[in-house]
Amino acid sequence: MDTLWLQDAVYVAGLPERHIIRGVKVSVKTGSNVMAVSGGIDSVVLLNVLLKVPDLQLVVAHFDHGIRPESADDRRFVQALAEQYGLQFEYVEGRLGSAASEATARQARYEFLMKVQKQVGAVAIITAHHQDDVLETAIINLLRGTGRKGLTALQNRPGIVRPFLKVRKSEILNYATQQGLEWREDSTNQDIKYLRNYVRHKLLPRLSEADRDRLIKIFTDMTVTNADLDKLLAGLVGGGEGLEREWFNQLPHDVAKEVMAAWLRDNELRGFDRRALERLVVAAKTGRAGKSFPIMAGHNLAVGSQHLTLV
Repeated sequence: MDTLWLQDAVYVAGLPERHIIRGVKVSVKTGSNVMAVSGGIDSVVLLNVLLKVPDLQLVVAHFDHGIRPESADDRRFVQALAEQYGLQFEYVEGRLGSAASEATARQARYEFLMKVQKQVGAVAIITAHHQDDVLETAIINLLRGTGRKGLTALQNRPGIVRPFLKVRKSEILNYATQQGLEWREDSTNQDIKYLRNYVRHKLLPRLSEADRDRLIKIFTDMTVTNADLDKLLAGLVGGGEGLEREWFNQLPHDVAKEVMAAWLRDNELRGFDRRALERLVVAAKTGRAGKSFPIMAGHNLAVGSQHLTLV
């Protein structure tokens, strides 16, 4: 595993210190990586920074959600950028429609990115999420009641690298301005009818520097706590027979929801919310043996006399 220092790459640009993006230690394998580029300022800046890192081969991947009328212009912009940098370019038109939710768009986007990763044999997918995204996502998940995991949802994961998680949006803007970079603006980013935009434009600006730092520390500490809890839960839910029903039924309700969530994740099922967990735990504890209950498309919870299984 090679370690890349983005600060070194930014210093190559010769910027005065006040415009340097803070160094972020990123553990990635050198070689081929899929870089998700939307055409917005975040991904344009990260692409520009990563180009200065030796031995890092990038494939530019763009997912056209088909949500906005001008999305085809975004694709053409990113394609031209990839050609300018001499990079391989991959894209697909999602045609999700204007009514598509953020969750639907995200799932379709990552399915595309993982497909490109497999096609080109890349070691990782790189995205341009930054510190402001971390705060926004945690606040949104807190409002949605997604529990402890929602506070630390945005982080580096095996196969997904997010080098800018400790970099502020203001620093990204400074870098783009000083480098004379061009980017595309998403016309929906100002519409506060979307929860993320409301949090971005109405809540985050009201935080003082001390408030912001305090929240970041809380989320960072929670990441460590969650990792420890996940290890404990993995030991409880592992095994081929499913969950022992008598043991599960004796768990306190809130603990049972955590165990259910860990079990689903252990079986590669994600995207469930608080209501789904509540429904599944009640079904597991009260359902008649032989019945099954839907989890999500193509997956069901089967209640047996002795075990809970996924079918």
